[in-house]
Amino acid sequence: MDAWRFDGKGAAVRLPPEEARTACAGEGGFIWLHFRRLPNRSDTWLHSESGIDSHVLEQLMETHSRPRCEVMEEGALLIMRAVNLLPNALPEEMVSLTLWVDAERVISVQYQPISALADYIDSLGRRRCARTQGEMVSDVATRFVERLDLVVTTLMEEADELEDDAQRLPPGDVLPRVLILRRMAMKLRRNISPQREALNHFSLEDDPWIGPKDRNRLRDAADRVSRFSEELDTVRERSILIREQIVDRRAEQMNQSMLVLAAVTVVFAPLTLISGMLGMNVGGIPGNTDPAAFWVITIMFICIGLGLVRLFKRLKWF
Repeated sequence: MDAWRFDGKGAAVRLPPEEARTACAGEGGFIWLHFRRLPNRSDTWLHSESGIDSHVLEQLMETHSRPRCEVMEEGALLIMRAVNLLPNALPEEMVSLTLWVDAERVISVQYQPISALADYIDSLGRRRCARTQGEMVSDVATRFVERLDLVVTTLMEEADELEDDAQRLPPGDVLPRVLILRRMAMKLRRNISPQREALNHFSLEDDPWIGPKDRNRLRDAADRVSRFSEELDTVRERSILIREQIVDRRAEQMNQSMLVLAAVTVVFAPLTLISGMLGMNVGGIPGNTDPAAFWVITIMFICIGLGLVRLFKRLKWF
């Protein structure tokens, strides 16, 4: 567990674990208690001494939760999701942060590392501290949205690149990338879509610890999340169009190949019929005793073949 005491004037001090559990916020300030939980392991203080309602505590302990907000008489519960920008991790594997905010405390729980939250904690050491609980939540939400902006922008650029590659690269090289892009866009869209409603709902909290500026920042973050959802829908639709373009390109190539095969078949079918009849081992075959007959028949075949090719071109068959 990590703990900080905010004095409400723009400063914060880190508290040792043994002091954090019994620390008082002080006038105008608040306490932030942050828990990094491991699966199948619980903190006894949360269950026995935190004073949090069992319903809220149960939601704080959830491992994978969709973004949502519940405003209660004692405080507000906010669940947000952040993109995973850690090394060897996929961005669409989003991680959740659960926050309980009341008049004196902010209690947060995470199960997996969150780079945006780590940056926020680092900023506390540089004396960039929130003055109210609402300001702190809006700071964290803004950092989450900024990380999401990077991922969505990357996906848009990848879609642009795939549209160009679909015209010049073999379909087998482009199609797997299109499927990955579509999967990432769909998973991100499904995870961040409820976050807009959660942030807007939290901004409606009317307690003194959230001010007009904090509400505006939360609504701005919610609007940006809404825009990201629309852009992810656009990426998904573009990936479908790119895939259809690749399929059409393959079909066109197949049609061209079939047309060439059909033309070759039509040209050589009469020649094969004639040569088959002349090759029968029966009496009465014309020219079977004439030494020049082979060359005459060869020239005749060439003329017939050229004539058929010219006829097909005039008919615009190929």
